[in-house]
Amino acid sequence: MDEFRLVEGDRAPEFSLQNQDGKKVKLSDYAGRGLIVFFFPAASSPGCTKEASDFNDNIADLRAAGYELVGISPDPVDKLKRFWLNQELDFNLFSDTDLAVHKSFGSYGEKNLYGRIYRGVMRSTIVIDGSGKVALALYNVKATGHVQMLRRKLSI
Repeated sequence: MDEFRLVEGDRAPEFSLQNQDGKKVKLSDYAGRGLIVFFFPAASSPGCTKEASDFNDNIADLRAAGYELVGISPDPVDKLKRFWLNQELDFNLFSDTDLAVHKSFGSYGEKNLYGRIYRGVMRSTIVIDGSGKVALALYNVKATGHVQMLRRKLSI
């Protein structure tokens, strides 16, 4: 079955989620700025920790290039808060426990792990421009090296 995917030029789906502090934040709160949204399966897992750490190490350059950054996972707010504090992250993490936002962005679907087919969160990154349109949609990315590849694609 073909999975839904956003493509360049699509309007990014609006969302309203709680961040690691329990504060509701909407996509429209970032209007007028570039936004990098990365979807990750599980806070504190080795791959997700590596990816979040890489993003955190590059946050100053991303912001200097005009992008804000947020991470979205199906983890509850309290787990995201612990992960955020433990990794000393300098960007918001959002809780999407019902996976509605993951699905609206095409970041949930069929996965294959060592021949086992199942449905789950797909590590994905969506870059949204200041007008709310998708500028770049990357699906099934690898945790390691992903941020450097993104920097190349965005010429940062």
